[in-house]
Amino acid sequence: MKRSNTFSLPVNVQERLGRLTAKRQEIVRPVLEQPRGFVLLSVRDMAKRLKTDPATIVRIVRVLGFANFREFQQHLHDLSIAFATSADTMPTGDSTRVGLHSYVADSIERDLKNLHALKNTLNSVRLEELAKRIYTARRIVILAGDLAAFLAEYLEYQLTLLGLPTFAATSAGRTVHLARSLTNSDLAIAISFRRGLKQTVEGAKLAKDRGAHLVAITDTFLSPLARIAHETFLAGIEATSFGASYVAPVALLNSLLATCGQIRSSETLQIVREISEEQRHGYRWFHE
Repeated sequence: MKRSNTFSLPVNVQERLGRLTAKRQEIVRPVLEQPRGFVLLSVRDMAKRLKTDPATIVRIVRVLGFANFREFQQHLHDLSIAFATSADTMPTGDSTRVGLHSYVADSIERDLKNLHALKNTLNSVRLEELAKRIYTARRIVILAGDLAAFLAEYLEYQLTLLGLPTFAATSAGRTVHLARSLTNSDLAIAISFRRGLKQTVEGAKLAKDRGAHLVAITDTFLSPLARIAHETFLAGIEATSFGASYVAPVALLNSLLATCGQIRSSETLQIVREISEEQRHGYRWFHE
């Protein structure tokens, strides 16, 4: 029997799947396993592809816990993000522009869309509350791995400039050791996208079990991080190439850092003055 991807569905959908008859489970299984191929279909087109009738699709959707077909489509969209691979993202660069280098403009346009989505959804009040929590935390541990490791290191570097006790955990071993030592006086920020990197998700669970306040930075509420975190911030990573675009996640971190700088502006200004002196005369810089 073909292995199903539905093991990573949200718990309520997974449980409700069992309420369907065996026949209807087989009807909907291809949709849940390959959501990208069905997300844009109308109920009639989906029924035609699955060789059933629209009324059956509507009944299945309701049993799965969705109020209507449009809500189910949104769920499929979230699933397609969570389970996207490099082979899925690269074909999305189809362009209506004419010219050999149209893919350059397409790539920048995709980044701009990610940034606009972040701008339209980011709650500045929640970001300010997180900045305050950063200052009051005994320790700040940032959990990330693979490509997202550079986001953890970037945030660690910038918070360290402010004199904050910040530690980046980007390997499996360091993740376990740092998460295990956390308490309810600490803050854990877990960064992972799509279906979630194993070491980051497991580290986040351990951090939460130890009592730390857990913040997730991801790109979909279907992420396992979003399901366990105390609070979640979304930043899209969709790209028109074989890779992921971290333009929006970096912008999110920059917004957080800007907020941190304003929470204690006088202290930040003093630090900035000291940094400026080092930048003018420090040994790190090239001089003619």
